[in-house]
Amino acid sequence: MNASLRAWGAVDRLLNRLRKGREGLALLVDLGGVAVAWQATYLFRLGFDRWLSARPDYDPWVLAGLLGVWAVVFRVLRIPRALWRFSGFGEVKRLTVACVLAGVLTAAGVRALGLDAIPRAVLALHPVLALMGLVLLRIGYRMLYEHMRARLHRGAGEVRQLLILGAGEAASRLVAGLRDQDCLLHGLLDDEPTKRGRRVAGVPVLGGLDELPLWVDRLPLTHLVLAIPSLRGTARQRVLELAAATGLPVLTVPSLEELQEGVPPERVRDIKPEDLLGRAPVELDEAGIGELIRGQTVLVTGAGGSIGSELCRQVARYQPARLVLYELSEFNLYSLDQELQERFPNLALTRLMGDVKDYDHLLASLFEWQPSLVLHAAAFKHVPLMEEQANAVACLRNNTLGTFQAARAAAEAGVARFVLISTDKAVNPTNIMGATKRAAERVISALAQEHPRTRFMAVRFGNVLGSSGSVIPKFKAQIAKGGPVTVTHPNIIRYFMTIPEAARLVLQAAAIGDTGQVLVLDMGEPVKIVDLARDMIRLSGHSLEDIAIEFTGLRPGEKLFEELLADNDTTLATRCRSVRIARLGGVEPAEVRAWLRDLDLSPEAGVEAIAAQLGQFVPEYRRNAS
Repeated sequence: MNASLRAWGAVDRLLNRLRKGREGLALLVDLGGVAVAWQATYLFRLGFDRWLSARPDYDPWVLAGLLGVWAVVFRVLRIPRALWRFSGFGEVKRLTVACVLAGVLTAAGVRALGLDAIPRAVLALHPVLALMGLVLLRIGYRMLYEHMRARLHRGAGEVRQLLILGAGEAASRLVAGLRDQDCLLHGLLDDEPTKRGRRVAGVPVLGGLDELPLWVDRLPLTHLVLAIPSLRGTARQRVLELAAATGLPVLTVPSLEELQEGVPPERVRDIKPEDLLGRAPVELDEAGIGELIRGQTVLVTGAGGSIGSELCRQVARYQPARLVLYELSEFNLYSLDQELQERFPNLALTRLMGDVKDYDHLLASLFEWQPSLVLHAAAFKHVPLMEEQANAVACLRNNTLGTFQAARAAAEAGVARFVLISTDKAVNPTNIMGATKRAAERVISALAQEHPRTRFMAVRFGNVLGSSGSVIPKFKAQIAKGGPVTVTHPNIIRYFMTIPEAARLVLQAAAIGDTGQVLVLDMGEPVKIVDLARDMIRLSGHSLEDIAIEFTGLRPGEKLFEELLADNDTTLATRCRSVRIARLGGVEPAEVRAWLRDLDLSPEAGVEAIAAQLGQFVPEYRRNAS
């Protein structure tokens, strides 16, 4: 460390020691400034030659009384409690009120006592000069402090100026970790009354979270940091809404799960999709999952997709004997392989390029690796794309016929459990994608009757925050471009869950589900998409005036709301409070095979023909081509 840094470090330590008596010291310095302003006023009024000789003999007593009045006014208006390094326009306004009030009281007292030798110009000008001097004191201190912090924190680039929301253990670790980074910590806010006025690692707790707008107005902040990783559900949503209303970019510390995985607490990050969830993430009962997976071989189809890759991460935590990645995209397979090798170096991985519609290759792979569990995540899921003429056949081939081939191969190879990843769009479907997933559910229901040695089950959940094609990546990209953010309809609502929740539900289904069942997650209250868009805009540091929201109209096959259970489904409770069972409904295996045999999957088959064929097998399908 060079001499300059050592000097600035000594100044920093001195200021930290002085802060223990900050209020008294601030009052003394302010009164010194008032006294200097009194002398300067005489100098300005009488000139250098007469500024001492022309004063009355009782002037020192007048000055003493004046300082007493100003001290009382400053105490009443709580001027000494202000933090000079945070001084801004709000502090100038409070000083102006204090100087005017003290000046009026002083002038009235002098005139009332008949002390006419005190020039009226001095009484009038003194509050103005005093105000200028007090403001300059604060500006000078703030410039010194910010320059010192910038030098101590290397000063590389623009220094981020932070206000931390929360003053618990996570905040303490955050403050300690941020001391070596290019940022300036202005203070912390916390709702715990016992923490008010205290210091966390030398940084003051300024007040409660409800005072956030006041401190944002006072301080030259560039970012807010949410440092309460234990905060869940509506309480977390309240804090995020308070932060979003400020118009500042909002960062957060790692979640409890991330901290447990070893992520450093000072590694602040942007708000993630799960942070915007208006409820606490569902905690599933994972008892039995370890027994199901540990020491076994697991195969995941569509392993490189959003859900498939998270399934692989969750499975890897339970130490399987081998994890087989079955994926059509070379890039996705390579990326996932690299990640898993880095995170789980002892995991035995098999990487297979394959298409679930290729029955022979899939069957050979299953016989070679003998998995006890197959998680079928390979699917086309983008609703508007699948409504297009050129894609409807591909959707039916992949989502329904691909499920049939994968499930049939699993049964032939003696797989113990087969889990289909389904969707809420399969309930009373209005689009090709949803109808193909409902058809897939009916297919495995039939296979469950033909192959009792294999348990066939489905997992149905709503929209997955942050998955490919979901609104979160789309909104992020639109905000980064400066808008507008596009929403199809002001009243459109969706059930949401996070990618880890979705993956855990699939594993839970594999552990507790019985053959011929679909498991449904209780996803709480649905979320309005337009509210999600507003939150993302505000949490990125923009206002709705900066980035507009445009409504584009419902897309082909899209509903205003989704359902999780069909009208004719009956549900049963499970030992997991947030999971219920809906029977898939009876369908004869012969009916399934006849329908599959008669399918017209030629390239010439258009969307209307595919919709008609799906309507024959999925009676609740009502196409919405709007």
